[in-house]
Amino acid sequence: MTDYAFEDSDLTAEQAISLVNETLKGADDGELYVERRESEALTFDDGRLKTATYDSGRGFGLRCVAGETSGYAQSTNLSVDALRRASDAVVLAKVGHAGETAIHPARTNEKLYPDIDPVAAPAFSTKVSLLQEIDAYCRALDPSVVQVSVTISGSRKAVSILRSGGERFDDIRPLVRLNIGITTEKNGRRETGYAGAGGRAAYDDYLSDDHWQSMAKEAFRQATVNLESVAAPAGQMDVVLGPGWPGVLLHEAIGHGLEGDFIRKGTSAFAGRIGERVAAPGVTVVDDGTLPGLRGSLTIDDEGTPTTRTVLIEDGILKGFMQDRMNARLLGVEATGNGRRESFAHSPMPRMTNTFMLGGDKDPKEILADLKDGIYAVNFGGGQVDITSGKFVFQCTEAYRVQNGKVGEPLKGVTIIGDGPTVLTQIRHVGNDMGLDPGIGVCGKAGQNVPVGVGQPSVYVENMTVGGSAV
Repeated sequence: MTDYAFEDSDLTAEQAISLVNETLKGADDGELYVERRESEALTFDDGRLKTATYDSGRGFGLRCVAGETSGYAQSTNLSVDALRRASDAVVLAKVGHAGETAIHPARTNEKLYPDIDPVAAPAFSTKVSLLQEIDAYCRALDPSVVQVSVTISGSRKAVSILRSGGERFDDIRPLVRLNIGITTEKNGRRETGYAGAGGRAAYDDYLSDDHWQSMAKEAFRQATVNLESVAAPAGQMDVVLGPGWPGVLLHEAIGHGLEGDFIRKGTSAFAGRIGERVAAPGVTVVDDGTLPGLRGSLTIDDEGTPTTRTVLIEDGILKGFMQDRMNARLLGVEATGNGRRESFAHSPMPRMTNTFMLGGDKDPKEILADLKDGIYAVNFGGGQVDITSGKFVFQCTEAYRVQNGKVGEPLKGVTIIGDGPTVLTQIRHVGNDMGLDPGIGVCGKAGQNVPVGVGQPSVYVENMTVGGSAV
C-alpha cells in the first residue's frame, strides 16, 4: 500500500480513517476520496515552442449517502481541521436516517497499467527537441504543408479511497497523449488533418519514431484528402460508418442512455426495457474498463469498485446498464465499476469507460459494395447530443460519396443527424473489422470531463438524415 496521496500533507491515513468511520456511521454509503496529481502539456506551433504548462494539485472529497440524498464537501487543504469541517457539513445528509453501510467493493481487480510518472521522464529538454523534430518532419512531407501543430501531454494521478471500517483502495494512474495537426494549401485553399493517440502508459510507447511518423503521415493524408473535397449532398440516405473512432457516435447517442442514473430516474429511452429488442440482430455493445493500458481503463473506479466488462446489448437485446454504487443500490443490482469523477472536487456518477460495438461477420468491402447511393463516414469531429432522447448531430471530418458500391469524391460539410435508439434498429450490416480509437476520447457529463475509449466495426445504417453543404 502506498501513502503517495497523503505524502507531504498535514493529514495521515490513520487520522482520515478515524474521521471517515465517524462520518459514515448510520449512513448507507460514502467515502473519502484523496487525490494528488501532476500534469503537463507542451505545444509546438508556428515552428516554435508556443506553450509549456505544468500543474500540480491535491485535495479530498468527502461523501455521505443516505437513501437518495448525498452530502458532498471538498477541499484543497489536506488537514484534520479541513476534513472535520467537511464531515460536519456532509453528515447533514443522514439526519433522521438509520442506515447500514453497504458492503465494500470486492478486491478482484488486476493492475492495468504501470506505476510510472510520465511528467518526470523524459526530461523537458528532450520533449522540446522531440516536438521540434516532429514539426520538421511534418513540414518536409510536402511543399503544400503550411502549418504544423504538435502537442504532447501527460499526467499522473494518485488516488486513495477510504471507507468505513478502515477499508482502503489505492491506484496510481498515468495518462499520456500526442496530437498532430497539419494544414496544407493548394490554389489558395487550406485544409487541416489531425491524428492523435494516447493511453495509460509511458511516453515511450507513443513517442517512438515509427509511431509519431505514422501519425504525421495520417494527419497529412487527411489534409490532402480534404483539399479535394466537394460540397456534400443533403437528404435521407444510407450511411456506412467506418471502424474505430466513429464509435464516438455510439458512445454519445446510445451509451449515455445506458448509464444507471438516467435509468433509475426513468429519463432514458432504454429505461424499463431489459430483455427487449432495442437494436438490429447482430448488434452487441459492451463497456469494458478492464482492457490494459487503454485511455478509458481503470484498475478500480473512483469508488473503489473494480471495473468490469459489462454487456449492454447482446445480439440486439438489451441486457444491462452501467452502474455506480448509489444507483446500483437503489435499483437493487450490482455495481459495475462505472462510478467516475473528474477530480476530488466532484461527486462520482455512472460514466462509461471503453464502450464499443463488437464485430460481426461481414467483410467491409462487401458492406461498401451494398451501398448504392449514400455516404461513407470515416472520421468524426464534434457534435451535439441530447442525452435523454439520444438525438444527435455530428460533423464528419472525413467522408466520401458512394454510388453503386464505388467510393467516389471526398465530401466537405457532412453532418449526420438522428437519434441513437432509432439508429440501432436501422443497422443492416456489421463488419468483421472492429477497431478501437487510438486513445483520444474525452467524455463530458454534468460539467465533468473524463478520459474514455470508443470503438466499433464498419456499420451499414439505413435511412439516416445527412446534412450537407451543397446548394
